[in-house]
This record gives sequence, structure tokens and C-alpha cells, in this order.
Amino acid sequence: MTVTLAPATTEAHTPHPSTPPASTARRRRWRPGLLAAGAYLILLVVAAVWPAVLAPGDPLAADPLGVLEAPSAAHWLGTDHLGRDVWTRVVHGAGHSLTIGVAATAIAVTGGVLLGLLAGLTHRLADETLSRAFDAISAFPILLLALLFIAVAGPGTVSLIIAIGVATLPHHARVVRGQTLLVRRAAYVEEAVTFGLSRPRLVARHVLPNVIGPVPVLAVIGLGEAIMIAAGLSFLGMGPQPPSPEWGAMLSEGRNYLQVAWWITVLPGVAVTATVVALTVVGRHWQTRFDGRQR
Repeated sequence: MTVTLAPATTEAHTPHPSTPPASTARRRRWRPGLLAAGAYLILLVVAAVWPAVLAPGDPLAADPLGVLEAPSAAHWLGTDHLGRDVWTRVVHGAGHSLTIGVAATAIAVTGGVLLGLLAGLTHRLADETLSRAFDAISAFPILLLALLFIAVAGPGTVSLIIAIGVATLPHHARVVRGQTLLVRRAAYVEEAVTFGLSRPRLVARHVLPNVIGPVPVLAVIGLGEAIMIAAGLSFLGMGPQPPSPEWGAMLSEGRNYLQVAWWITVLPGVAVTATVVALTVVGRHWQTRFDGRQR
């Protein structure tokens, strides 16, 4: 009797071609850009909460003998037209810009969640009315809407916060409305209604937890947008007024000295840009992970 031996299979020892090595997976998870963005945001929070740790000086202290000094060991980022230290003003300005952005984003997120739930859970007429209102507001540029609000309410930090919050609210509301319409048709929601669960408990226990998933991601990205809009409006004189060390106000003060002292304007602009980019990088990474879990 002849016995034929089958060739030994190597399938069990061959790595799957679609499975990346562990080192590659770790590099994808901890990308240098993401780490740099996270480190910058930590530094930004320190500057906003404890500015004296990074810049112990007074951001409003003027020095007539040190006007428009270039960056040096004594003044890392130079001085402005009043002799104030630019580094100190940029660090202390982080608190102003971040406070405006966080407050405006909080208004947009809170109002967006409430109105989005209302539109998604009420009757068709109310839903259509709110949806058309969201569309009408979204048809205008955010900066123009904020300008119109401030023109009526008057310039200032509070007006700036409310204007940005109201102008960016429809985006959050439309996302929450769409999620609500999906959740309300889910089987577990229909079963809860069948068992007689009251509407407040139904919303609190079943609808809201499954609706607000993408909201934190949008809030992080929207925070960068709010800071950028706030800087633009402050540049136009609609936000905190001088001598406040807010980044947009610093840009406005230094625009007349670009040819002789570029650092007055460029460095606050770099701070605004870096903040927006860092928040966008972190927000997009978070969004990618959220979308992956949803699949």
C-alpha cells in the first residue's frame, strides 16, 4: 500500500497580509502630529489657568523706554508700541481667547442639543418650522451673523460670546436632530413606549445617551472655529477693548507697525493659528475613532 504524504501547510505560520505590525499600529495610534497638538493644548490650558507660571510679568505694564524692541533675551517676543512685553501679553491673552471660545461653544452645544431634540421628537409641523429656521440661519456666514448681533447689542466680551454661540448653534442642532430621528425609530425606543415609559424618562434614559455621541467631537472642532471667529471680530473692534491682551485685539493694535515691528502682530496670529490647528487635529482624530466604533 502506497501512502502519499500531503505537503506541510504553512498557512498557520504565515502572517495575514492585511494585519499591520504592532509597531505600525502604535505609530498610527500615536502620531507625531497628534502628540504635538495634545502637548500644545496642555500648554494652552496652563497659560489660560496659570499664566504667571509661563509669564510672571504684568501684561498691561508699559515701558516708554523699551518701545518696539526686537525679540531678545530680555523680551523673548519683543515689545509693542507701548513697551509692553509681547510674550507676556500672548500668554495672558490665552485665557481671554479660550474663555470666549469655551463659553460660545457651550451656548452652541447646549442650545443645539435642546433644539435638536425638540425638532426630532415633536410633531412634523414643529420639526419643519425649526428645520427651516436652522436652514435660514445657516444660509448666512457665521461672521456676518455675529456682526449683525453685535451691531444691535453693542461691542464687548459678553456680546461677542452670545453672538458666536447663536451663530454656530444651528450646526449642532441639525446633527442632534438627525440622530434623534434615527434613535426614535429604534426597536428599543418603540418597546419602551409600548411599556408606557413616560416621555421625560424615555428621553433621559434612551434617546439622549444615544444622540449626544458625536456632540463632543463637534464641540472640540467648533471650539477652534469659535476662537478664530472671536479673534476676527476682536480685530474689527467688536470684542474685548484695549488694553485687554486678547489675541484679536493684539492683532488689531499691531497692524500699523508691521513694517517696523512685525512681531507685535505675527506672534498673536501664530498663537491663534496653532490653537485652531491643534483643536482640529485632536477633533478629527476623535471623530475617526468615533466613526470606527459606530461601524
